Amino acid sequence: MLAPVSCWEDKGLGYAIIDRQVLKSLVHASPPMPAAKVAIVRGATPSQMVEKSLELIQAARRVSPDDKVLIKPNYIAAMHPSTGVTTDSRVIEALIRFAKECGVIDITVGEGGSGNTEAAFDTVGIKEITSKHGAKLIDLNSDQRVTVQIPHPLSLREVSIAKTAAQSTCIINVPTLKVHHMALITLCMKNLMGLVLPKGSIHEDLQRRLVDLASIIKPRINIIDGLVGCECEEVYGRPVGMNVIIAGTDIVATDAVGAAAMGIDPETVEHIKLAHERGLGVGRLEGIEILGEPLESVRRNFELPREFKTKLDPLRKRS
Repeated sequence: MLAPVSCWEDKGLGYAIIDRQVLKSLVHASPPMPAAKVAIVRGATPSQMVEKSLELIQAARRVSPDDKVLIKPNYIAAMHPSTGVTTDSRVIEALIRFAKECGVIDITVGEGGSGNTEAAFDTVGIKEITSKHGAKLIDLNSDQRVTVQIPHPLSLREVSIAKTAAQSTCIINVPTLKVHHMALITLCMKNLMGLVLPKGSIHEDLQRRLVDLASIIKPRINIIDGLVGCECEEVYGRPVGMNVIIAGTDIVATDAVGAAAMGIDPETVEHIKLAHERGLGVGRLEGIEILGEPLESVRRNFELPREFKTKLDPLRKRS
């Protein structure tokens, strides 16, 4: 649960007073499950791959017609999805269709990138897709803010969240499959940073603050777009053709499988390890049931960022 929320209103700065009821998406935890389940799907048609992954994790049970759905891609920069840096718009379109098939009317695609988010929208072609399906599209960097106090934090006592995210009741989290020069990987937990204003509040003590953020923001569904991954670095790295979709309802478990698909032991990723220890999800592969493709059939050793190569390369499994 959230500690008492500290919020205030300043129209000039874009802040708003929000009561705790509209923050329910931030604390909508997954129902208890006997084991974390994560789906891996390979294929040639992104829409069919997304549909199959959602079926495997029974995602339709987690969405109601009266939900306010926020689909959160990774549009960190104005770069085409073929680079592996940004979420493929075909994946987002499949998720919009999924939400509509669940009877949802209120659907928003929202992102707050590190660069020019509007330019990123143009580059990835998402404006045409949201317009076609009657979904809203919002630059979360321009949104109003809700300041939330974090109970029992590791590092981050409070954080400002985009109001659209705070008011949504169902977040569908859609990162790409990438390494990261500070966090080692940037998958589902790291993708939550796009809901935060300003981003700099997370970068200091990044690994622990990602865990704090995941303790208050609980996506119902996590879909890793692994059609094209990105090795070496998260923005200026090298694309890796994978043709994989990874899906789960447990954000930590989904990240653990995504890390393993890149040839990275999840227990060497500090924010996964800490999140597992704090009970936010399952971070150990032995506690995760893989549905669909076997993990070993998609595993590939991504080249690590130089900041991690010396320490981790000797520990990695060889393909």
